Amino acid sequence: MIKRELEQVIQPYLYKNKAIIIYGARQVGKTTLVHSLVKEKKEQTLFLNGDDADVRDIFSHLSSTKLKPIIAQHKIVVIDEAQRIPETGLVLKIIHDNFPEVQLIATGSSAFELANKTNEPLTGRKLEFNLFPISFSEMVTFHGFLAEKRLVEHRMIYGYYPDIVLNSGMENKFLKSLASSYLYKDLLMLEHIQKPVLLEKILKALALQIGNEVSYNELARLVDSDRGTVEKYIDLLEKAFIVFRLHGLNKNVRNEIKKGKKIYFYDNGIRNAIIGNFIPLNSRTDVGALWENYIISERLKYNHNKDIDFSSYFWRTTQQQEIDYVEEVDSELSAFEFKWNPNKKGFLSKTFSKAYPVKAFETISPENMEIFLMNV
Repeated sequence: MIKRELEQVIQPYLYKNKAIIIYGARQVGKTTLVHSLVKEKKEQTLFLNGDDADVRDIFSHLSSTKLKPIIAQHKIVVIDEAQRIPETGLVLKIIHDNFPEVQLIATGSSAFELANKTNEPLTGRKLEFNLFPISFSEMVTFHGFLAEKRLVEHRMIYGYYPDIVLNSGMENKFLKSLASSYLYKDLLMLEHIQKPVLLEKILKALALQIGNEVSYNELARLVDSDRGTVEKYIDLLEKAFIVFRLHGLNKNVRNEIKKGKKIYFYDNGIRNAIIGNFIPLNSRTDVGALWENYIISERLKYNHNKDIDFSSYFWRTTQQQEIDYVEEVDSELSAFEFKWNPNKKGFLSKTFSKAYPVKAFETISPENMEIFLMNV
């Protein structure tokens, strides 16, 4: 079994009288992670799935009296896909407050729904964690550094969803299925998403723009919609853990891009499935963009899996001076350029270095990627 690094982050917080909330896209491995977390007390664990109609019925018109025979002697209660349960915040609060000896764990594939429903009822009662697709460093632990590094080109095309990693030779079929309505199941059930076709258009447009700055106005014209709707849909896609935004760093330089943003996919495989392109890297024109999406998403996973408090940006001026990625940890900045070709070297703009003293600057290619993804 592939060991998920987030398990080590969560373990110390169990049985501290806090509800554990785990967010992540569908099929990313949340249920498997939870089973691993509670394996030593499996017989004392109650597993419930919010996708099941009878489970939703159980939690309707809930009270502590009604809950007592359900929880019985269980020491752990797990509610999978908790966002599907009406009044789930109140449900979790009742369990937490009336059964203090019980460790409550809830998972959700829609941060929009679950976070909104739990923020007020569970104030001060919960700890939240994000689970992403399998990471480079997790695969290194699973089958070794050399084996995983040999697969980097494969990962850049097919990504790291568990079903994809564990079913070699079936990647195309599995990804097409995953990138269909199943991945967006929670979004398509929201009243905000009234135009699934528009959602698909926006996703395809974003998939073709990775590595470039995104303009909501231009995107709206491209998909024949308005800026407000496009921005709302992207916000929901981000809360469903399909895409994430990287904002421009703008603190010191007069001609910096002030409101710039880039949008990346959490998983290269999903991005390629959306545009229907699984051809090998040596026949592609988007290798640089694929490498940038891969390496930035992997860095995000690394920081989250190691519980590092960080902020990340890109930097660009109106004169087209730029830095691919800037990271802030403990008030210190590090800057990085990404090159697929190891023979090409990035350089640190004098304008940037004068305005932002940096702790480190590196050009990251497949040749030295481990220093960025494993800190070795």
